[in-house]
Amino acid sequence: MNWQSRYIPPDQNPWHGREDVPAGSCFFHRIKLINLLTQKLERLPEPAFAIVGFKCDEGTQRDLGRTGSVEGPLAIRQRLSKLPLQKQNIHLYDVGNITCTDHDLEASQAALADVVKMLLEYHIHPIVIGGGHELAYGVFQGIAAANPPGKRLGIISFDAHFNLHSMEPSHRAGATTVFYQIAKAHETQNRHFDYNCIGIQHAGNVRKSFDKAKNFHTKILYADELHQGQREKSFDFVDRVIDENDMVYVSLSLDVFSPAHAPGVSSTQPLGLNPWNIIPLIRQAAASGKVVCYDISEHVPRYDIDHRTAKLAASLIYEIVHHHNDNHRTP
Repeated sequence: MNWQSRYIPPDQNPWHGREDVPAGSCFFHRIKLINLLTQKLERLPEPAFAIVGFKCDEGTQRDLGRTGSVEGPLAIRQRLSKLPLQKQNIHLYDVGNITCTDHDLEASQAALADVVKMLLEYHIHPIVIGGGHELAYGVFQGIAAANPPGKRLGIISFDAHFNLHSMEPSHRAGATTVFYQIAKAHETQNRHFDYNCIGIQHAGNVRKSFDKAKNFHTKILYADELHQGQREKSFDFVDRVIDENDMVYVSLSLDVFSPAHAPGVSSTQPLGLNPWNIIPLIRQAAASGKVVCYDISEHVPRYDIDHRTAKLAASLIYEIVHHHNDNHRTP
């Protein structure tokens, strides 16, 4: 299997906006579409980001969750298109989508890994939009393929859930197994596993998941700690990941947020977070210059209200590109 068989080139349709705004001032002005089948990437001296869609519902279906995240990449692109762009010294690409139409999740994850690896080799930072959180396994595989085992990777997962379910005969890989799979891949490849969860909810995870998290030495910042205003603790939490690793992977499931802000997700969380619990931490991680890859998952447009979830996801991408490597360690 090669990635080309699951690849769809980018579409110009989502990238449009008002004609009366100044040229070059919005994402739709600046985005460059790259068909990876026919066009060559180039290594650039200035920051470069590539939007990669993961059009897949298979992981959510296997986990018996609310489906529809296959349409998430299009909805997020449509909302991102119209946002203003303040920075001028960055390069923005849309390189299309990886799809899963035959229930072969593993093949689609491998195809995503190939695309992520390709982008990283050209020093382009992938921003993968989904799609279910099962995309994280493909992202990790791409990061691992592009970097030697001795290079320490810190993972920051913004999510209400650990997603550490074991691989068992009765439980195939999906969104809920993704970080268990990543942990096992670290063991196989003799890599140091540094898994850090922000937004975990006690009511969102069974006791066995907490036990597994402890066994994998997972560091946890609970949702209730953020609700209670422990800002310094949260900044210290992210600082440790930055300081102790050579590179960082930021993975964000939109179900970490309250349904008031993100109703269009696979699994709503009544006690979810406010975006301003999260945005300062995303800025902090991005500003370090160590983040090699970002993802945003679990958007299900059919359950969205007034495009709130898609707009929030687009706003998070705005934060990423405007704060990446800006040398501000403290938000």
